[in-house]
Amino acid sequence: MQKLMSRMRAAMEKYDMIAPGDTVAVGVSGGKDSLALLAALHEMQRYYPVPYTLKAISVDPCFFGEPTDFSAVEALCADMGVEYVIRRTELYRVIFETRKEANPCSLCARMRRGILHNMCREIGANKLALGHHMDDAAETFMMNLLSGGTLGSFRPVTYLSRKEITVIRPMIFAREKDVTRAAHQRGLPVINSPCPMDKGSEREQIKNLLKDLEKTYPALNEKIVGAMEKAGMEGWKTGSDF
Repeated sequence: MQKLMSRMRAAMEKYDMIAPGDTVAVGVSGGKDSLALLAALHEMQRYYPVPYTLKAISVDPCFFGEPTDFSAVEALCADMGVEYVIRRTELYRVIFETRKEANPCSLCARMRRGILHNMCREIGANKLALGHHMDDAAETFMMNLLSGGTLGSFRPVTYLSRKEITVIRPMIFAREKDVTRAAHQRGLPVINSPCPMDKGSEREQIKNLLKDLEKTYPALNEKIVGAMEKAGMEGWKTGSDF
């Protein structure tokens, strides 16, 4: 957990992710990434030089019409003293049954983000923290390049003027293996995703491609994110901290 928090602090300070008095809502899917982010931000409250309030929110797509069991996450939040709100939705029915999307991941992600943004406003949070890490950023870059012929990835910090919410990604300098290790060490109650697209998406294919390439080109994901910073890509600052 210490290595993860060190990488997070570097990103938070470099990109000015948190200001005094912020209320930060962590978007919790139940996966290792979002739970590790929540646990790390909670622990960092004790010593981080900028004070902030921490909350947690979950959007339940209700896969196959069944609510997801978030009881272990609820217990974790209660133990940490973190306010936790769950929003049950019909995302699965709309995307998979009504619309029968051939490529559902993009639409699902957009709809979930929209719900998370609304939830932030409802609970008085001005920052939404998402659990994307360095590997996610590199994978998104490669997906945009190979599928769309464009250069870009999500930003470490994005201000949504229409919602008056800032989206932050504090784990942007952390590798997935660091996040996995932290979640295991902390004994976090990871929920296995029931999503029918889990392990079968385009992102999973790109993840496997990058893993294979790293055997020949070590630290490839660090190089991709470092290149985005060196190029001053929109939303990215020059110079790396990892």
